[in-house]
Amino acid sequence: MDLVKFVQDEFVTRKELPEFGAGDTITVYYEIREGSKTRTQFFRGVVIQRRGSGSTETFTIRKMSGTVGVERIFPVNMPALQKIEVNKRGKIRRARIYYFRELTGKKARIKEKRG
Repeated sequence: MDLVKFVQDEFVTRKELPEFGAGDTITVYYEIREGSKTRTQFFRGVVIQRRGSGSTETFTIRKMSGTVGVERIFPVNMPALQKIEVNKRGKIRRARIYYFRELTGKKARIKEKRG
C-alpha cells in the first residue's frame, strides 16, 4: 500500500488550490473539449463534502438550477480543472452537509464566516 502512495506522490502533479471545505461557496473553472475545440465552463455552488486523500481526493458541489438541485463531483487533481475561487466561507459545524439537500428557501442559507 505504501508503494502505491509513493508513486502517486511522486508522479501526480499537485495543483495549488485555495483552502475550502464544506459550507463554502466556490466557483470551479474547468475545461470542456468538444471535438478539436476547448472552452472553459464554470460551476458555482456550495461544497457539500470533501472526501478521500492524496490523488483520490474529491469534492462535491451542489447548486440550484432553477428549481432543480444539481450536484457534481470533482476530483481534486482533474487535469481539466483550471482554477477554484472561494466566493464565500460558510459557517458550518460538520464535514459533510448532506442535510443541505432537503432544505429549501430561506432555510437553505448558510451563514457567512466572519474574519
